[in-house]
Amino acid sequence: MSWTDERVEVLKKLWAEGHSASQIAKQLGGVTRNAVIGKVHRLGLSGRATPSRPVKRPPRLARPKPRVMPDGTVTMPTPAVTIPIEQARPVERTAMIAPLPPLKLADGDAATILTLRDSMCKWPIGDPADPKFAFCGRKSDCGPYCSEHAKVAFQPARKRDTKKNQYDYVRRIAG
Repeated sequence: MSWTDERVEVLKKLWAEGHSASQIAKQLGGVTRNAVIGKVHRLGLSGRATPSRPVKRPPRLARPKPRVMPDGTVTMPTPAVTIPIEQARPVERTAMIAPLPPLKLADGDAATILTLRDSMCKWPIGDPADPKFAFCGRKSDCGPYCSEHAKVAFQPARKRDTKKNQYDYVRRIAG
């Protein structure tokens, strides 16, 4: 099958209308979807007037179901109170330490990527684009960091709140 001028014009028209490559191939007949895509690419056709796929709609939210009480009355549940995360979980801050200056090595310079050893703290200090950028360089006790930087890097796991505690906390905040 060859691309005649008439078929190319039909292709351009259908492409501009937003038809998919499969739909265009069916209408033209004798060509595959991939052939249509290749021709569109070679012609340098730009975006379409309308998308070939329909726009995805946001998912529908479930409606609250009425609740029948033992005395026969019907009640609608009240919507849940949403609380910003900052309020719902107060941040437990560890003792903030003052930034440690990089340790000076024997030659008087700070530890760089070229002078770091396995036993040295690899906590970066400063901006990597700055010529004064260095690493802590102290003795590493806890993995790759010294004890001071390990306190910042590794936070202990918090005990998981039970549903009752969460419910009580929300009730206290909501009033």
